[in-house]
Amino acid sequence: MLAKALTCAVVGLDGQLVEVEVDIPSYGMPHFTIVGLPDAAVQEARERVRAAIKNCGLSFPQRRITVNLAPADLKKEGPAYDLPIATGILMASGQIPVPNEPALFLGELSLDGSLRHANGILPMVSMARELQIGTVYVPAVDAAEAALVDGLRVIPVESLASMVSHFRDEVPIDPMVHRDGWEAEIPAEASQDMIHVRGQEHAKRALEIAAAGSHNLLMVGPPGSGKTLLARTLPTIMPAMSVDEMLEVTKIYSVTGRLPRETPLVRERPFRAPHHTISYAGLVGGGKWPHPGEISLAHRGVLFLDEFPEFGQPTLELLRQPVEDGVITISRAQGSITFPAKFMLVAAMNLCPCGYYGDTTKECSCSSTLVSKYQKRISGPMMDRIDIHVEVPRIPYDKLAGDGQGESSEQIRARVETARGRQRRRFQGTALTCNADMGPADVRTHCHVEGAAQAIIKAAVTQMHLSARAYHRILKVARTIADLEGVPQIGAAHVAEAVQYRPRSGT
Repeated sequence: MLAKALTCAVVGLDGQLVEVEVDIPSYGMPHFTIVGLPDAAVQEARERVRAAIKNCGLSFPQRRITVNLAPADLKKEGPAYDLPIATGILMASGQIPVPNEPALFLGELSLDGSLRHANGILPMVSMARELQIGTVYVPAVDAAEAALVDGLRVIPVESLASMVSHFRDEVPIDPMVHRDGWEAEIPAEASQDMIHVRGQEHAKRALEIAAAGSHNLLMVGPPGSGKTLLARTLPTIMPAMSVDEMLEVTKIYSVTGRLPRETPLVRERPFRAPHHTISYAGLVGGGKWPHPGEISLAHRGVLFLDEFPEFGQPTLELLRQPVEDGVITISRAQGSITFPAKFMLVAAMNLCPCGYYGDTTKECSCSSTLVSKYQKRISGPMMDRIDIHVEVPRIPYDKLAGDGQGESSEQIRARVETARGRQRRRFQGTALTCNADMGPADVRTHCHVEGAAQAIIKAAVTQMHLSARAYHRILKVARTIADLEGVPQIGAAHVAEAVQYRPRSGT
């Protein structure tokens, strides 16, 4: 007998429908074959499915079983094919009825028949809704994630035996209900707060501007000046994610298996801080069949690169495309996959190997040649793509030991939210979401400057030998400063402040 069950493969961050065809003829020696480009984990499903069916008190057919995963030219990987294969065998052998309507089956089986967590539930369930498949059977531990998608009947399956009882109408399983308003749940209180940062008012101002316009930021200063602490407080002053952004980020974390079990929705902006020894595949993404890397895990959040020059120039040059385009494309022999990578790049560095070049209290022990060589590890084009360059000097003792406190993250975030609101209204009806998204044509449309401001930026371009890219980035930062001030026109003061965030040497 021939039976079919529907499941899904994840290609990049998107689901693709897979049809599991199970054929059990009435003749032939007992043999279990899986075809359709299965990887090792899918091939091993034969033993898991066999044991699970037997341990649930069901009958495993002692005949020739052929399972085809169609389309046959799409590589199948991972253990999430266990449940659809087992379901197909039970339907083909007449132990459960064939569903009256299309249904999607997802999940890994244990040897006792219970279902384990499967990665990529959200993109697979999203595909089911797009294809108008009304019912999905998922592991009970993943039901909350699947229920994020509205318009589907999500059946939480504890074990293969419970699903069989459900099909036989013996013990029906209640579907998991989609909850309206889940996106409004208050996230856990952040452990970092801008109120704990002593001094560094100039750097705090730079972070506020960066958060308000989603601009890239580079902090330069000696060891212990607070660069890392400032970077870790940045997500606390960034605007809350929209519903669409939450689902985008959740989809990435679901595919990579990093989604917290207790909170199946990512509500806080990601903060990723990879070590400088990270590999190419770890940073950009990759593998035999590419998976997202750190820059995609930082999507809609912050990618923090501490000790910026230590990453090495070849690694840093990989960031050019995602910093500019907001996506990363990985090509393999099987094809190309594009992952989202729209993040804020926040970097921190010392000016020399010992870290004290330019410090007012401790003398640098590096030679001028070593200092120059160290700073040249970061190319001019890479520096040119960073909107805001800010110095973070050593904190004076009076400020470090004083009782005074600065503004809290909540206070700064309120101003940032107001500025982002102005940007959303300005870009309504377009694909732009913030000032950093603007291209040259958008800058000409939205970044008009008055006469005095024109003179300032002209002098800066001439004297600092700025590139066309740097010119446009100055205007975008000035536009953000004006948005924070709540004025429609970019003034001389806004341009002057934006110019001071460019490196003095020019790029």
